[in-house]
Amino acid sequence: MAETKDKAATPQPTKDFDLEASMHRAEDFFFKNKNVISIAVLAVVVVVGGFFAYNRFVKQPNETKAQEMVFHAQNYFAVDSFKLALNGDGNNYGFLQVAEKYGSTKAGNLAKYSAGVCYIHLGEFQKGIDMLNSFSSSDLLLQPTAYGLIGDAYMEMNKTAEGIEAYKKAAHYNDNELTSPVYLFRAGQALEKAGKAQEAITIYKEIKEKFPLTNEGREMDKYLARLGDVKN
Repeated sequence: MAETKDKAATPQPTKDFDLEASMHRAEDFFFKNKNVISIAVLAVVVVVGGFFAYNRFVKQPNETKAQEMVFHAQNYFAVDSFKLALNGDGNNYGFLQVAEKYGSTKAGNLAKYSAGVCYIHLGEFQKGIDMLNSFSSSDLLLQPTAYGLIGDAYMEMNKTAEGIEAYKKAAHYNDNELTSPVYLFRAGQALEKAGKAQEAITIYKEIKEKFPLTNEGREMDKYLARLGDVKN
């Protein structure tokens, strides 16, 4: 009985993982497909190396050049010389040239915004809209301001519906007390101009409820009362 028990306790052979055979299979696979594998590895090296090379030898130098070239345009912009800021002075680039040549850089992207502002100041509203639409930023104040300027330009062109949509887009891009109540109020004013009093009331109530401590929020009872929505 003891012998039987010992046999039962002895582990029986199992089909363990054959490391050596697996290695041979891997080697066979590599040699059979070494050309494809080598090409794939080379492609990865080229892509990664190209990315770093692009950043170091193209992107960063272009950023530096764009910042240098936009300097004079910014100075003209600061003193309201919008034509010179936009087009340059013959010796130095304006925002348009910087945006066209280095639009993919941060400085070039900001040049698009500044060019749009210049166009609006010069009364070329559609060009301003087009330029501002080509601008894109993750900045939570600058981007809604761009949308708001587009709204202003549309209103100057008597395109009230488009202006209202741009103002709403500006107001709701990032709810905050700096830009949101300003552009909501402009949307409300534009809605009144369009004869849409009830929609204006809705906007004014939103300002009052969301931003009661802002200048716009404190004035909303007056505008609501004027439209017949009297506070009880």
